[in-house]
Amino acid sequence: MSSVAVEVRDVHKAYGDTRALAGLSWQAPEGAITAVLGRNGAGKTTAVGLCTGRLRPDQGSVTVLGADPRQTGAAWRARVGVMPQIAGSGAAGVYPSARVREALALFSAFAAQPLPVDSLLERLDLTGVAGKPWRRLSGGEQQRVSLALTLVGRPELVFLDEPSAGLDLHARLSMWELLEELRASGVTVVLTTHTMEEAERLADHVVVIDRGRTVAAGTVAELAGNDRRSLQDVFLELTSRPT
Repeated sequence: MSSVAVEVRDVHKAYGDTRALAGLSWQAPEGAITAVLGRNGAGKTTAVGLCTGRLRPDQGSVTVLGADPRQTGAAWRARVGVMPQIAGSGAAGVYPSARVREALALFSAFAAQPLPVDSLLERLDLTGVAGKPWRRLSGGEQQRVSLALTLVGRPELVFLDEPSAGLDLHARLSMWELLEELRASGVTVVLTTHTMEEAERLADHVVVIDRGRTVAAGTVAELAGNDRRSLQDVFLELTSRPT
């Protein structure tokens, strides 16, 4: 495995009486795609929140690009892109009335060497909606705009929380190709997903979370074992075990 871009070590996190993470530990290698798998409520989104500095662990440590995400500045944030799950009327700080091209231009203005806005719009099939406000986009269009906003600043590490949710087949395949291109250019990608096909196609490294703990980690081939089971079968076995 190459150098480690993300390391989560024995992290605990609770919301009142609800325990979200219970000693979670995992790593994401640099320059690779790491897929974090888990059922709803397993702790995937909480783990991403800790890695981006949005949340603070109750116990344990999180290191991203060599630093504690809660103790970083603008230089560190410029190296990291975050695509959250879409909820409500905004994503990644977009106002509902903001038009797609305007939002991308604004985000690109904060970066030292941004990607060309028009090229990114074309790559994600957003040119036709570039003049539309966020609130008038479909769910799939909002998802693609959120990805564009994450990538426009040329981050070296991106966190994508359920990036293919709401995408049709064509858009999903295009997104997968883009993520493969990012990896080829040296970008580290960490994505949470429910889609086994997505993980099997993209992931160099897989982390399976259940009940706030890591229950397995490795390549798809390592998890499949000598009998070459599908990732879905492995996942179901791992997450069906009693506590």
